Amino acid sequence: MNKASFLDKEATRSVLASLLAILIGMLVGSIVIVIVGLTNPSLGIKGAWEGIRLVVGGLFATGRNTAGKLTFGFNPTSFGNMLFRAVPLIMTGLSVALGNKVGLFNIGASGQYLAGTAGSLYVALTLPTSVFPAWLVWLIAFLFGMLCGALWGAIPGLLKAFLNINEVLACIMTNWIAANVVTWFFDVSNLKNMLEGTKSGYVYKTSTVLNDVVIEGVRSTVGAAVPEGATVTATRGGVATAKMGLDKLFSGSQVNAGILVAILIAIVIYILLSKTTLGYQMKACGANRYAARYAGIRDKRNIVLTMAIAGALSAAGGALYFLSGNTEFFWNTYQSLPAEGFNGIPVALLAINNPLGVMFAAMFMSMLQICGQKLTELTAYNEYITNVIIAVIVYLAAFMLVIKTWIAKLRKGKAVSR
Repeated sequence: MNKASFLDKEATRSVLASLLAILIGMLVGSIVIVIVGLTNPSLGIKGAWEGIRLVVGGLFATGRNTAGKLTFGFNPTSFGNMLFRAVPLIMTGLSVALGNKVGLFNIGASGQYLAGTAGSLYVALTLPTSVFPAWLVWLIAFLFGMLCGALWGAIPGLLKAFLNINEVLACIMTNWIAANVVTWFFDVSNLKNMLEGTKSGYVYKTSTVLNDVVIEGVRSTVGAAVPEGATVTATRGGVATAKMGLDKLFSGSQVNAGILVAILIAIVIYILLSKTTLGYQMKACGANRYAARYAGIRDKRNIVLTMAIAGALSAAGGALYFLSGNTEFFWNTYQSLPAEGFNGIPVALLAINNPLGVMFAAMFMSMLQICGQKLTELTAYNEYITNVIIAVIVYLAAFMLVIKTWIAKLRKGKAVSR
């Protein structure tokens, strides 16, 4: 009896629906791998089997032995890079999940991510570490990036609360406004040259967080004119996310304490939604805004506050990624919308909008990216096959309610037969 009641719970059906979406996605990906392998003479059935193994367990792939066979084991570099890539997905996933919990579809995570990127980089590049401690510069940059994202996220919240403008339309508009405003800001503030010095149309790539640059061995100030043909390297000045020993545990990877910050924030959001009065009021507004208002809950305030917090979360993803100290900022990439904002949507759907589930969903999506890389490195396949898997999972996640209903009917039919 207890077992039946457990399987009949809403949460259990939601988890089963998510797992079913993942299994179907992996199955479809495996079928694609087999079809490609059988139609490609350089792969064959052996190559197809290797492709399936790498898609399922590519995170553990360590290479090939002298006999040419795939080897598997603990791969610290892959694990570390998986955690590093999961950080922005966790933050944007939390942003979307929070909005969904309150009845708001935050499709503006990309614009908020951009706002946080611009704000955090500007502070990190302009505050001198000779005056302020490096850790303080990092903290101010991180918090300022979150503030920029919160302000940008509050815009569609205000439009929704006071003018009843659909938040999806407002978020789409603010996304593209953010892309153009950030582009303009990078140009007029000389931040563009701090990140990528340009001369005669040639792009000189430098590290993200810089306090000075070295041009052919001669130290120069940030944003100085770069001679044509010069080689630009960078010194970080210590403004980078602390490693806290993770670089030793996952040697050769980009991982840092950003993953710990993301996990801590996810726990805070979970407590906010499930254990506080404010979280209850926010969810009440999402269930029925007008009923909540009748009960004395300030619906407009909660809508604006929700979108502001969601914007801060997305911005934190951009800040944590680019304050890591081991990434590159490509100017032409961020004249458009970053994919991390949109990837947060399937992460939230797969996690059933549970803040704790978002952590695991983001890590799973990040794991698939690592598996795609291993597929490209160790076989004749390309990594886009993993994109097929992700696409199927996203598609099924959008039909999560249908899958849950199907599971419920299946359970009901078995109960009737008994």
